[in-house]
Amino acid sequence: MRKAVILLSGGIDSSTLLHMISAREVGVELYALSFQYGQKHSRELRMAAWQAEAAGVCDHQIMDISFFSDLVGQGSVLTAIGSSVPDLADLTEKELDQPPTYVPNRNMMLLSLAAAFAESRGVQRVCYGAQAQDQYGYWDCTEAFVERMNTVFSLNRRDPIQVEAPFVGCSKADVVKIGLEIGVDYAHTWTCYRGDAKPCLACPSCVERADAFRGAGIKDPLVEV
Repeated sequence: MRKAVILLSGGIDSSTLLHMISAREVGVELYALSFQYGQKHSRELRMAAWQAEAAGVCDHQIMDISFFSDLVGQGSVLTAIGSSVPDLADLTEKELDQPPTYVPNRNMMLLSLAAAFAESRGVQRVCYGAQAQDQYGYWDCTEAFVERMNTVFSLNRRDPIQVEAPFVGCSKADVVKIGLEIGVDYAHTWTCYRGDAKPCLACPSCVERADAFRGAGIKDPLVEV
């Protein structure tokens, strides 16, 4: 039986990835990992739990690594002790290359933890929803990053883990289109970097989400309600 560990944040990309693998790989055994890393809010984690149940994963774990927030301190505005999240419109051209919403080495750490989880359970694949952001970028969501992570994991002498990022060359609009084809319920996803009752529609992630739904030709269910 094919098995896979999915990094599941509860956002559009990871939720779509979870359901895409479930839909396209009949009989696949799915494990989902979510992380409380000391982020400003936990709304995405509640969405992750909903999506994991909807996809029928065999095991979903939310791991508490909130020490990470203390480790990076003011290094990212996404952590609980970081400064306030800026609007995308307020970022300079230079900041778009690596905006203050970047969390230092987060993806490398999460993938390493997921690889340990996978190896201990006889799973050879770790999948995450990295995609090509339209207006800003993170180095740990690139093809080069995935390739180098796999080079490191290939050093394992017995059970090397393969990292997969199927959306790494896709825009978020492309991801939404894939999700619509397989029936992903985007009303149970959360993207906004601010944890208010409704999406702020101005932070970098909200703007990207709005562009994605516009590009897919449908309305965002979170904005409709």
